[in-house]
Amino acid sequence: MDTTLQDPLVGHVLDGRYRIEARIAIGGMATVYRAVDTRLDRVLALKVMHPSLAADAAFVERFIREAKSVARLDHPNVVGVFDQGTDGTYVYLAMEYVAGCTLRDVLRERGALQPRVALDIAEPVLAALGAAHLAGLVHRDMKPENVLIGDDGRVKVADFGLVRAVDTATNTSTGAVLGTVSYLAPEQIEHGTADTRADVYACGVVLYEMLTGARPHSGTTPAQVLYQQLHEEVPAPSQSVPGLAPELDELVASATARDPELRPAGAVEFLGLARTARSGLTDTQLDVAPPLAKAGTLDTPVRRAGSGPDDRTSVLPRAAAARASTAQTQRQPAPRAEADPSAGAAGEDELNRTSVLRPQLLPERPVNDEPPPRLPRRAPGGLRMPRRPVLTLVTAVLLLLGIGLGVWYINSGQFTHVPAVLSMEQGRAEKKIHDAGLDVKVKHGFSDVVDKGKVISTHPKSNARIRNTGTVTITISRGTETAEVPNVAGMSLDDARAKIEDAGLSVGKVTKRFSDETPRGDALTTDPKAGSERRPDSAVSITVSKGAPIDVPDVIGDEIEEAESALRDSGFEVKIAEEQVFSDEDKDTIAAQNPPEGSRAAEGDTITLTVSKGEEMIEVPSVEGNSLDDARDKLEEEGFEVGVDRFFFGDTVFHQSVDGGDEAPKGSKITLRVR
Repeated sequence: MDTTLQDPLVGHVLDGRYRIEARIAIGGMATVYRAVDTRLDRVLALKVMHPSLAADAAFVERFIREAKSVARLDHPNVVGVFDQGTDGTYVYLAMEYVAGCTLRDVLRERGALQPRVALDIAEPVLAALGAAHLAGLVHRDMKPENVLIGDDGRVKVADFGLVRAVDTATNTSTGAVLGTVSYLAPEQIEHGTADTRADVYACGVVLYEMLTGARPHSGTTPAQVLYQQLHEEVPAPSQSVPGLAPELDELVASATARDPELRPAGAVEFLGLARTARSGLTDTQLDVAPPLAKAGTLDTPVRRAGSGPDDRTSVLPRAAAARASTAQTQRQPAPRAEADPSAGAAGEDELNRTSVLRPQLLPERPVNDEPPPRLPRRAPGGLRMPRRPVLTLVTAVLLLLGIGLGVWYINSGQFTHVPAVLSMEQGRAEKKIHDAGLDVKVKHGFSDVVDKGKVISTHPKSNARIRNTGTVTITISRGTETAEVPNVAGMSLDDARAKIEDAGLSVGKVTKRFSDETPRGDALTTDPKAGSERRPDSAVSITVSKGAPIDVPDVIGDEIEEAESALRDSGFEVKIAEEQVFSDEDKDTIAAQNPPEGSRAAEGDTITLTVSKGEEMIEVPSVEGNSLDDARDKLEEEGFEVGVDRFFFGDTVFHQSVDGGDEAPKGSKITLRVR
């Protein structure tokens, strides 16, 4: 049966605006629907909070405030928030609809991913988180379900700020810890605190899961997983997938350190580490084939975002979390989940579904299926059985100590931390790293802020976890990088360009000027001058010689062939303008030249000539019999000058020097006789 048909909100118009078309998923805090904004006619995702949360006034207030903060977060890898509001008992969030699947869908279908693919997904996720961290936002519930992969390949992170709103309301009333068990940082479990480093921890777990196809800690109950997260380091991914590069192990170890002080401070720093690690990997290391998926994995269909019940956000009572944290060495270590097939599904569902885990439901120590040890039996008559020899007891103690030391070495003993040597002189830095038992590799680079001879950076970064047999690469400053402007005088323009670019500079503006000594087209000077020190890629302008200046001869009134010959003999190129003009010059002679006569130009410059069509002839209007004023207006309108011969004191034209209907040159003088 299609459960969507039973959902009362499907087909409903929420808040008079959002028409709900289908249910996409049900999560731990909300139900997600595909809806249409009837005002803007666009498809979007509508997240409607569960009634238990919507009824909490503190939550609603916090939810609205957080939604406004997230809406201001504009980043291509963040699912956009368009609107938030309430409609009766419904509290909703209108968000960008991403057609595609979640990272969880990808992991279910493919299992472990190649390192290249894992980093391709991790980098935009960290970029989105980095933007949020810089804006003062902490996600608090990073997991594969909240990483959306669109059909166009874009990666986006969802649910920013939502968990913070829920967590604030929940903590106020219950003192609970809210999140997804497998991705909670130790400080969230133990103290209920979460900052940017908690997001880094969760991303480290997600990266481990992408590289191996499994979570680093497992168990049949949340308590078992919580215990492992508090007391065990995340194992190196290469233990599960042989062939993974040590750089990937170190990247995961740095992000998932149990002590938050040893993790990258935020997603921006973690992104830098990821990119540095990637740059050090070969194509072979990036394309390591993951292990084969478990039976049935590849047949699992890819579902839309958030379609599954697994890995939903849980509310964990802090008292229960604290009990997991206080399981001391007197208790047996939490066993890894190895449930039989018939019980596995139920155990996984119990671990991952959304639920409030009350203190009485969590065991004070991890579950152990073995029967409790029996008390020593008494011999008949009340006497105890003889004790085992002391040697056996000592041997057992030593064996346990050896096992404990072995476990410690596997999880912590084989690691140390990179000493802080930034801005330290090279010799002191090398000594400090050697004193920590690590090898040193030296590189050099330029720096605008670190003095020459001092440490610019280390890889891995300061305080990062590293195997105690590892190598730390330090980059020593060569000082500020500069480039010397080369001397290009006398070179051709092409050669001058090449020499400037070879020096690490760029070519700026090219200007020309006359020179009596330097041939046309060769470089004269540069700006800045040769020998100057400039920053790399700075622009250098070149001045090129136009050769010695030549006086342009006067060819106005000359016939075309005569003018061309005179100019070419002077060293110029000649161009005849397509359009001819009327002028006082005779027809088919030169009416104009550019540059004009008397100016100076360089040899090889082009002189443009304009040919005359002769004088422009205009038909003379007949004005005999008109008054003088009317006659003058008509003639001047046509472009003629007017002269007047008066006889007596009359005002009527009785003769004109050019008869009406005849043509005369435009601008010529027409004389009128008036009486």
